[in-house]
Amino acid sequence: MLGVAGSLGWGNHHLEYMEMYRSMGIATFALQSFKSRNVTSTVGEQISVTTAMMVLDAYRALDTLRSDPRIDGKRVAITGWSLGGGVTLFSAWNPLKNAISKNASFAAHLAFYPPCFVQPQEPLFTDAPIHILIGELDNWTPAEACEEMVPMMKATGSQIDITVYPGVHHSFDRSAPPEIDESGYSFTDCRFEMNSQGEVLMNFLNIPMTTPFRQKLALSFCAGKGPTYGGNPVTRTAAFEFARRFMGDQLLPSGE
Repeated sequence: MLGVAGSLGWGNHHLEYMEMYRSMGIATFALQSFKSRNVTSTVGEQISVTTAMMVLDAYRALDTLRSDPRIDGKRVAITGWSLGGGVTLFSAWNPLKNAISKNASFAAHLAFYPPCFVQPQEPLFTDAPIHILIGELDNWTPAEACEEMVPMMKATGSQIDITVYPGVHHSFDRSAPPEIDESGYSFTDCRFEMNSQGEVLMNFLNIPMTTPFRQKLALSFCAGKGPTYGGNPVTRTAAFEFARRFMGDQLLPSGE
């Protein structure tokens, strides 16, 4: 199991999932895209470590795992949260995947509250099972965007499903109660297209948001500040149980 953390880096709830997988007999690999670049957080900016950079990291990690004789290289899944959920989702996007690794693929993708407001112009994904878990009240990475994106993916043959948990916010699987992150962006009203080169485009100029200035300019037209994030005990339990069953079905011979 390859795990990918969010914009705040590795948190306790992420590590709890990884411990759960190990207790099931599934080996885990915690991707360190931030630490390896001397970055601690990308909240409020997504330039110093981008989704594309992390997808590349994920496939290089997959190459390492496939070369390890202890690992069944055909049964390596990926899971991630928020920014890491985007990495989990877009590691299955064929234009990006094929540019990085035509031969290696992840066996399954479990994305927690990913940024679906970035929608590919060519929604062509691998045939691996994909599932999104997201909160109805998420105003950091809005559930509505994922509900729009999933049918587009299904129309091109993707094996994708989504679970929207009612009445909960971003990071619903944390132990801590909800709070507001004043420095974070609220992307509820944002929708951006991504071209086949993996570049996220500014809506009104149709040019890539490849610099902090361009990103801030584009976000100034749609994004607010101060999203809410934090846990809900009932939904947290449900999410852990879903992850246990989903990955058991995908990775373990007996499905247990």
